[in-house]
Amino acid sequence: MENIKIPKSLIIIMIIVAVFFWFGSSLYQKVPAGYVAVATLFGEVQSDPYEEGLHIPVNPFYEWYFYDVRQKSHLEEANVPSQDQLQTKIQVSVQFRLEQDRAPMILKETGQAADVLRVHIVPKLRSLLREQGKSIKRAEDFFLEETQQNMQTSLLEGLRDYLITKGVNVGAVLIRDISLPPFIIKAIESKKEREQEVEKQKAELERFKTEQQQKVALATAESEAAKEQASKMKVLADAQAYEIEKINRAIGSNPNYVKLQALEALKAISKDPGSKIYFMNGDSPSPLPLMNIGINK
Repeated sequence: MENIKIPKSLIIIMIIVAVFFWFGSSLYQKVPAGYVAVATLFGEVQSDPYEEGLHIPVNPFYEWYFYDVRQKSHLEEANVPSQDQLQTKIQVSVQFRLEQDRAPMILKETGQAADVLRVHIVPKLRSLLREQGKSIKRAEDFFLEETQQNMQTSLLEGLRDYLITKGVNVGAVLIRDISLPPFIIKAIESKKEREQEVEKQKAELERFKTEQQQKVALATAESEAAKEQASKMKVLADAQAYEIEKINRAIGSNPNYVKLQALEALKAISKDPGSKIYFMNGDSPSPLPLMNIGINK
């Protein structure tokens, strides 16, 4: 029987195939979108993270840790005491993301992504909230817009300064809800009701005042109109009196004026279609009829 010689290239291919089947998927690593992977070799953290995508080949002895580096939000609720020793429940939302380049450091110093939230973000946030409460004199001051703005700014700056060294980038801090002690809420509601009642009374008083002003203005207008009408009547009366006085003066100074008027009257009488007999005083300087007798036809 002759010896069969196997080509070296075939032997190499067979070895590669055997190794591939032996290690299988350990020779490549797929990192999902929005994640970064960190590898460890026998407990030693590798300094270079693996970004999203397919990585070939990789050391089959690597152990992998995945970190979600997308933007995330954490809602925290804490009781915050103010200077009046009252505790106010405040809900705060923190928007943050893990720095992918710092993922190996996070794994080495802190652990998984959940550990970052548990070890760093939540304790620091609660501590900053308590510190903010020390500067608030009264619990109801938490509702002031200025107080909330100052709190958000202080919390954001405090978290950023602390977490940037931990591989965490804080984008925003938002106050979601504020719950005062029940008796303070009741007192505030009563105060608002009183203020609303006062505003309602002010509005009613203003309406009444406006109505009175309108009535005064109407009465003034009517008074002015009456005065103007009286003035017109006085001018007319003065004109008539002047006319009468002028006529009297004309009659007194000119007797012929009366005769002229008498003649005009006789002329008008003569045009009357009814038959009449007029008796006149011939001795009178003014030939005016004394009496007339009408004759019916």
